Amino acid sequence: MDRIRIVGGNKLNGTIPISGAKNAALPLMIAALLTEETLILDNVPRLADVAQLQRILGNHGVDIMSAGKRPGDHEYQGQTLHISAADIIDTTAPYELVSRMRASFWVIAPLLARMHEAKVSLPGGCAIGTRPVDLLIVALEKFGAEIVIDGGYVIAKAPGGLRGGEVDFPKVTVSGTHVAMMAATLAKGTTVITNAACEPEIADVADCLNKMGARVSGAGTPRIVIEGVSRLGGARHTVLPDRIETGTYAMAVAMTGGEVLLRGARPELLQSALDVLGEAGVVVTPNNEGIRVARNGAGINPVTVSTAPFPGFPTDLQAQLMALMTRAKGSSRITETIFENRFMHVQELARFGARIHLDGETATIEGIGTLRGAPVMATDLRASVSLVIAGLAAEGETMVNRVYHLDRGFERLEGKLSACGASIERIRD
Repeated sequence: MDRIRIVGGNKLNGTIPISGAKNAALPLMIAALLTEETLILDNVPRLADVAQLQRILGNHGVDIMSAGKRPGDHEYQGQTLHISAADIIDTTAPYELVSRMRASFWVIAPLLARMHEAKVSLPGGCAIGTRPVDLLIVALEKFGAEIVIDGGYVIAKAPGGLRGGEVDFPKVTVSGTHVAMMAATLAKGTTVITNAACEPEIADVADCLNKMGARVSGAGTPRIVIEGVSRLGGARHTVLPDRIETGTYAMAVAMTGGEVLLRGARPELLQSALDVLGEAGVVVTPNNEGIRVARNGAGINPVTVSTAPFPGFPTDLQAQLMALMTRAKGSSRITETIFENRFMHVQELARFGARIHLDGETATIEGIGTLRGAPVMATDLRASVSLVIAGLAAEGETMVNRVYHLDRGFERLEGKLSACGASIERIRD
């Protein structure tokens, strides 16, 4: 099992290219099931989750061709995927594939919309709370789908096709919004989704769906209206830049000191996180190339933050911010409001010497002057990168184990950091 070895203490200086957003690329790939024509996606990151979804789509008979420059090539901008779901040969998504990644459950929506049936295993993925699919199932039932759960599978049928309806989510759900939006594109009549998630990735998927011939309006707001159409066609779409990767590298620069241009980053996608970094004393300067992040000499100020749905502070940056606050000049408070049980990185950060106290869903971090390198264990995707950030600033050597979590969400992590002066390498066992 691969490990990552870090020798801390080096400032980061240079340029880091921001990859396409995983949280947009996955639903965009799934949306290809809605049409028999080819969907071309540019700027798709090379990630373990993308590769896993390719296997899942292949199981349904989808043909996928990859093109584009290889990682490390000059001006590499992700891969281009040509996705053709002309002939869907199987509407079952088996446990052995779906159990590895929760987002793969979303195939239920386009399969049901286009083929009028789907049998999808209950999902797996990151071990963060329960993250049930109940909201997704209730949403699909609003379209007239007949759904039963049997033997660990969700079996859905719509013999006469889906019908538009009103979907009012009791709480904001990104997964539910994606599923309802895709299902509604081919449903008969009008669908209104209220209390919809407003994340930029939702708007990006809607933009692509509209290029395919869908009639989606309001995506990126709490109210989305979809006029169903009889069929969708092919299109070409560029995946938006990854705001979580952007925020992660910004916090790494804040942690180590130095100055880095995050090339291709878009500040409007993570303004709340950039505001928090500014409060912490980090200089954040957007320009026509991306976002320049610098911390030269000044210490890190403590902050008080609660995670929230977009446009609030992202839960997917909570662990990274906590790592940064371990070196702040004072006491910080971070409250997690999105997912339960998302503080599993706390005990691993403590191995660096961090002082963190948990009280329910709130963590109080007492900043210390120096972290010490240590062997640590990654528990999930975002927690694992927080350990890398801590290791970059810690004295001595840090060994991060179980880094397969990192490969699910960060493209060429070691390469991007080492190009800016970090002492980091992957050890393949």
